[in-house]
Amino acid sequence: MSNKAAGGSHRAAPVHTDPEDVSVLTALSALADPVRIELIRELAGSPEWTRSCGSFDVPVGKAAKSHHFAVLRGAGLVEQRDEGPKRVNRLRREEFDARFPGLLDLLLRTDADG
Repeated sequence: MSNKAAGGSHRAAPVHTDPEDVSVLTALSALADPVRIELIRELAGSPEWTRSCGSFDVPVGKAAKSHHFAVLRGAGLVEQRDEGPKRVNRLRREEFDARFPGLLDLLLRTDADG
């Protein structure tokens, strides 16, 4: 049965990695890219499930943005779900902080850019 017939969606549901299954190297690699840092910072400043992928103003195209979100999901940082034609996001702050205490706090500090 196709995805459209099964659930009305034209794409597969996103696969999420539990932060408990993420290595420190994977977490640091995901957070090493400036675009992904901006996505995390914007999510941290937004209520959960209010930001669609297209609402982020980052200097990459749609395919690259999808790749960045896939990396963040794979590192246990982001959870996504489909709401109609939009894919909305939430930062898995509590779960990620339990796995890597203080890491997101360092990244989200306003003086962390230098």
